[in-house]
Amino acid sequence: MVRKWVSWLVIGLAVLILSACGSSSTTKEANTTTKTSEKRSDYPTKPIVIVAPSGAGGGWDLTARAITKVLSETNLVKQTMTVENKPGGGGAVFMAEYATQDTKNDYKLFVNSPPIIINNLKAEGNSPFGYKDTTPLVQLTKDFGAIVVKSDSKFQSLAQLLDEIKKDPKSITIAGGSAPGSMDHLVAILPIYKSGIDPKDVKYVSYDGGGEAIAALLGGNADVIATDASSVGEYVKAGKVKVLAVSSSERLSGDLKDVPTMKELGIDAEFTIWRGVFGPKEMSADAKKFWEETFQKLVESDQWKQELEKQGWQSDYKNAEEFTKFLQEQETLISDMLKSLGMHK
Repeated sequence: MVRKWVSWLVIGLAVLILSACGSSSTTKEANTTTKTSEKRSDYPTKPIVIVAPSGAGGGWDLTARAITKVLSETNLVKQTMTVENKPGGGGAVFMAEYATQDTKNDYKLFVNSPPIIINNLKAEGNSPFGYKDTTPLVQLTKDFGAIVVKSDSKFQSLAQLLDEIKKDPKSITIAGGSAPGSMDHLVAILPIYKSGIDPKDVKYVSYDGGGEAIAALLGGNADVIATDASSVGEYVKAGKVKVLAVSSSERLSGDLKDVPTMKELGIDAEFTIWRGVFGPKEMSADAKKFWEETFQKLVESDQWKQELEKQGWQSDYKNAEEFTKFLQEQETLISDMLKSLGMHK
């Protein structure tokens, strides 16, 4: 009987010890899981650069500076943010460097628009790199193309300009802030092509950014320029330039409210210039998550809304997933456009 009682006592103690060990192990695992789930990324831990792949004064430059300004003012990004201008080839020179040397650099982002697709698809001056060599993060705004002349130009309407080009295409110098076959060039030749004129007969001179193109126009080195509608408001207000037409579906507001659309003028042409932010192709999950959340907060802020109004931009927010899908659709549209102009690679 005593032996039996001792046996049961030993068994009972063993069960208690095993239960305690199991409980301790479970508690440790739970604590580990909790700590892991609570662990947060400390990105960013050092200064961030946003690149405008053009000279100063154009759409990319203005967008990059507006983004860094508002992110700093709202304290959404606590690290120092700077803007770098990297002109060359309508963004193609920077892309070649970024897609090969900064594939994992979470601290360098850049602003771009349709040229990231156009440069990759066009025949002349083709870039082997495009949006698929990046991580699309956000689309923030949309803008439109504008056909611009000096205020004292002999061309006071788009019809007058097109009539002159029909008579002698080589007599008119058209300039833009991007390479031949790129965005400004497409904006310039769109009404020309739609009017039955061979765009290959028209002289186009490229500059590194909209600011340089406007300087060329004001300096008498170009008869007309194609550029972003939002970048010419201050020149219109100062009486230095006249906008003959914009590529929007409806008239714009603000300084360009009296400017007709190409469609109004009987030309079936429309072109939207979106602008977005991209990161490196192999961006870390932590960095991507940070920027997705931060850009969503940015577009919801009053400071960003004020900046949009000040710059004359229209908000067109798309998150990373929506933006990537949109880029795929844009690639198809731009490919068709380049093919129709005989400019596809």
